[in-house]
Amino acid sequence: MNRRRFLRGAATAAAAPMIIPASALGLDGAVAPSNRIAFSVFGVGNRARFILPDFLSFPEIHFVAVSDCREDRLRSGKDLIDAHYRNKDCRIYPDFRELLAQKDVDAVYIATGNRWHGLGSIYAARAGKDVYSEKPVTLTIHEGRVLVETCRRLGAIYQAGTQRRSTASYRFAAEMVRQGKIGKVHSVEMQVWIGPAIAHEKSVPIPKGWDYDTWLGQTPWRPFVPGRVNAWQYFWDTAEGIIADMGCHYTDQMQWALGKDHTGPVEFEAQGEFPDTAKFCSDTPLTGVAKCRYADGVTGVIYQRAGFADRYIRFIGDEGWIQVDDQTDEVTAEPKSILSLKTVGGTSWADASSHIRNLLDSIRSRTPTVCNPEAAHRAQTIGVAMDISLRLGRKLRWDPAKERFNCEEANRMIWRAPRAPWRI
Repeated sequence: MNRRRFLRGAATAAAAPMIIPASALGLDGAVAPSNRIAFSVFGVGNRARFILPDFLSFPEIHFVAVSDCREDRLRSGKDLIDAHYRNKDCRIYPDFRELLAQKDVDAVYIATGNRWHGLGSIYAARAGKDVYSEKPVTLTIHEGRVLVETCRRLGAIYQAGTQRRSTASYRFAAEMVRQGKIGKVHSVEMQVWIGPAIAHEKSVPIPKGWDYDTWLGQTPWRPFVPGRVNAWQYFWDTAEGIIADMGCHYTDQMQWALGKDHTGPVEFEAQGEFPDTAKFCSDTPLTGVAKCRYADGVTGVIYQRAGFADRYIRFIGDEGWIQVDDQTDEVTAEPKSILSLKTVGGTSWADASSHIRNLLDSIRSRTPTVCNPEAAHRAQTIGVAMDISLRLGRKLRWDPAKERFNCEEANRMIWRAPRAPWRI
């Protein structure tokens, strides 16, 4: 923002008698260069290619650089951006740290695998950049707290990619909960899909053009096994499994609707079925039930069951319930009269435009986003704590103020020692 503010001020001060094109001033609907936010993207996989068109639809955004540790994705990212702007100006950086050193980059869109979300966001904030990061926001609870404090200390604007807060159906459900339309809420049900079991494979040579060491990031070194690499979401090292990975969308909604963005549950208990280690190398649950309880008695439960298309969140009160189905974006409720209050339409959760709009407004105003670091961290903590309870096989008490369990073994799992040189 300092660079943009300087440029705007300089343009005003230097009002020389010259002819300036209307487009340069933004008078023809275009955004003047001095008012554009220079973006970059870190990680150009499937998610980035899906969301980048939403970013590129905003004229006040200009993507100037991409970074990826895979050469093929680095080139494809540049090609996508260059094609949009009809030039060859997009710069490429195999090393993310080189991108962060660029003074003309204002913000970073982080679309890597989970292992880099928190670390990349922290590094970006320390480099003076604003951040939009895909979920889940961190691998560990400790990493989340560091992210919160880093952004707070340095004034970085941060938006977590839990974009359902900017989606009409979810916003409606949350508002109905807050207005008491289903009475006093006593429980929240959330559902994610059954996890796969990844078969054992032999390792193979690291593919050409792939900086595998950087790809692993802070996680432990593992041989290059295609099944493990391609399904990294289902390994504890590189992700957290589905309960925390997808569940964070719904724990985020639960926290938001209940007005608990700055606190969290006080108790966790989870059980699950894990793959047979003799046959499979994946180590996150196939099925499971993960529960949490707040100090006021409200309970939340994530069911890992059914198929991908069966995802939902349901708020249940003493006078009714309201549910949003993730696949269809359909809202259902009892009493059905609640649905007559839904007057605002909008795009589905798959369209991130409204969420990006919120980020851009926050960058301009330097005010927190709807999915700011504290809120994102608190929502993510729930899924990670559920995973810790599941892995230890015991019920855990949690102090949301001190962010500590009543169990030292569990407390040791709040943090994972990162692999050098990736430190926070």
